[in-house]
Amino acid sequence: MINVGDKPVTERSALAAGEVHMKKETLELIRAGEMVKGDVLTVAQIAGISAAKKTSELIPLCHPLQLDSINLNLELDPDLPGVVITAQIKSRGRTGVEMEALTAVSVAALTIYDMAKSAEKTLQIQNIRLLEKKGGKSGDFSNREGENK
Repeated sequence: MINVGDKPVTERSALAAGEVHMKKETLELIRAGEMVKGDVLTVAQIAGISAAKKTSELIPLCHPLQLDSINLNLELDPDLPGVVITAQIKSRGRTGVEMEALTAVSVAALTIYDMAKSAEKTLQIQNIRLLEKKGGKSGDFSNREGENK
């Protein structure tokens, strides 16, 4: 791990996104709450939030961080068709929260896959990416042109 002890404590935030593409029929099962394993979106949201909090246990060399807020949103999108996932993480610390946001999106997507695979084997997790980060020595970053919407 790198030494962040001399870095100043600053406001940090990161926004990440991803998608789970599926057949329209599968999306309608999720919308109707008819998946065998239960409420897909609620379980995926809890899984993503839990994963963000455990990022340093999952990704080698990540610093354990005190997170101030985790906002994980899952939106049904009939145009994909599928689920669009966004995670915004905020913290006051010495290092950024990009990995926490990306981990939250990734685990939420994997949870959707796990819960919907009985209805469809061709689910696709796609386009997991960092949309923006704020704070820290390297400054702000925006990759909003990477958004589909």
